[in-house]
Amino acid sequence: MTIPKRPADIYLRFLQLADALRGLPSLPPLDPLEERVLAIVAKASREEERLSVRDMMGKKELGAPATVHSRLTSMREKGWLILSDTEDARRKQVELTQAALLYFDKLSNCMVQAAKQG
Repeated sequence: MTIPKRPADIYLRFLQLADALRGLPSLPPLDPLEERVLAIVAKASREEERLSVRDMMGKKELGAPATVHSRLTSMREKGWLILSDTEDARRKQVELTQAALLYFDKLSNCMVQAAKQG
């Protein structure tokens, strides 16, 4: 007798595929806080919202401003984020790099693959 598939099986398969994707050498790995920062930047980008370094440092859920600033610096060095100029030279807009966008494309493919196998 076969065990029926549960919706949770699709999600668990996605997590397995996503973990394998994170092991690829395309971009250096992120720590959990950097993953949250990446998600916030991606969401803002998707919603076509501007997000400055100051905006990110003001997000209390990410911790102390100095911690957020150091993570943004780290993520720039790792190739996940770029800072773009705005009309105010003192403000920089946080954006995803092409490599980060490709990473999200690959994650999306993992979701589709997991759903098909489910």
